[in-house]
Amino acid sequence: MTQPLTSESFATRAIRAGQYQDLSDSHSEGLALTSSYVFDDAEDAAEKFAGRRPGNVYVRFSNPTVTAFEERMAALEQAESGVAVASGMAAYLGIALGLLKAGDHVVLADGMFGTTTRFFQTYLKKFQVSSSIVDVRDLGEWRRHVQPNTVMFVLETPTNPLMHVADLRGLSALAAEHGILLVVDNTLATPALQNPIPLGADLVIHSAAKYIDGQGRCGGGVVVGRDDLVKEIGGVLRTAGPGLSPFNAWVFLKSLETLEIRMREHSRNGQLLAEWLEHHPAVEQVFFTGLRSHPQRELIVSQQSGPGGLVSFTVRGDQETAWRVADGLSLISLTTNIGDTKSMITHPASTTHGRLSPEAKERSGITANMLRISVGLEHIDDIITDLDKALDNVTVSSE
Repeated sequence: MTQPLTSESFATRAIRAGQYQDLSDSHSEGLALTSSYVFDDAEDAAEKFAGRRPGNVYVRFSNPTVTAFEERMAALEQAESGVAVASGMAAYLGIALGLLKAGDHVVLADGMFGTTTRFFQTYLKKFQVSSSIVDVRDLGEWRRHVQPNTVMFVLETPTNPLMHVADLRGLSALAAEHGILLVVDNTLATPALQNPIPLGADLVIHSAAKYIDGQGRCGGGVVVGRDDLVKEIGGVLRTAGPGLSPFNAWVFLKSLETLEIRMREHSRNGQLLAEWLEHHPAVEQVFFTGLRSHPQRELIVSQQSGPGGLVSFTVRGDQETAWRVADGLSLISLTTNIGDTKSMITHPASTTHGRLSPEAKERSGITANMLRISVGLEHIDDIITDLDKALDNVTVSSE
């Protein structure tokens, strides 16, 4: 509603005139660009600050646009509630500060985003939170690494860039048997292709900068899951402050409207590219969950409705060969993000996983001759033509 204005002062009119605060009839979601909120009276302020009355208090931990994004993500992941944060890594920070304590032990899957592994093994180690790394595919190895103080399993599925897949039902049963929380990073599959919570996960993490945004514009993250766990993480957000920008939340909200359509097209282009790469003479091996040759094909079909758009492959040669392929592209962008409408290529061993030790890279299968493509939504013929030229140059020069 428009505020009444009686002042003749220019300064007051410049600040107070024309305030229209009710956007409830707007068809598109409103964008609440505000850092504070108006209370009905002093008692209303006190009740909301104390958490005894619902409502917004301060932008660090509460905003209508951010709340809309949290609720939509929870609905898509079939979760009880959600909390949005400034990035995917801030989601891990919130989980760690909210749910872990000194003396706890965490079991991590191998093949996770390199920064995630470094966060647990370098920074949480300083606070006496220990961790072990296991083969994401091997249930027996997960079981063998459970200790009396193990409180959390953390994994990505599919993994990036090797496309290994975790047995979510099996891990859920193992976690429940020992009273352990199961945390799944679902960034690659998105809720359009996979829902870990109905399969037994307690919490699901997303880096919203990837497929949720879909056009590489904004940073952000979100955790969804059991209400009691999400409230603990929300407490960290209120105290420590890694909150999500309302503008970024608004962008994500609009992108979610097309997520299912985009993931269907990313999957289709990824499938066609992976099948083409399998037959190229310069390619040694292809990693893609949609290939019939994938050794976990039966498990993938049982818990994913599509493969997504991430394709990794190794070239016949070394790091120099892989770099020459990347440098020989003209359409596909050389950048490290994933999930954009634009196709992108990266060399994981020297970028996303560059800070891992040589031993960790070897264990994770990150080899110097590996490249990863986030297959975009350009016409598949143009993507293949661009890659074909770059691979042919390598093939010809090595002959």
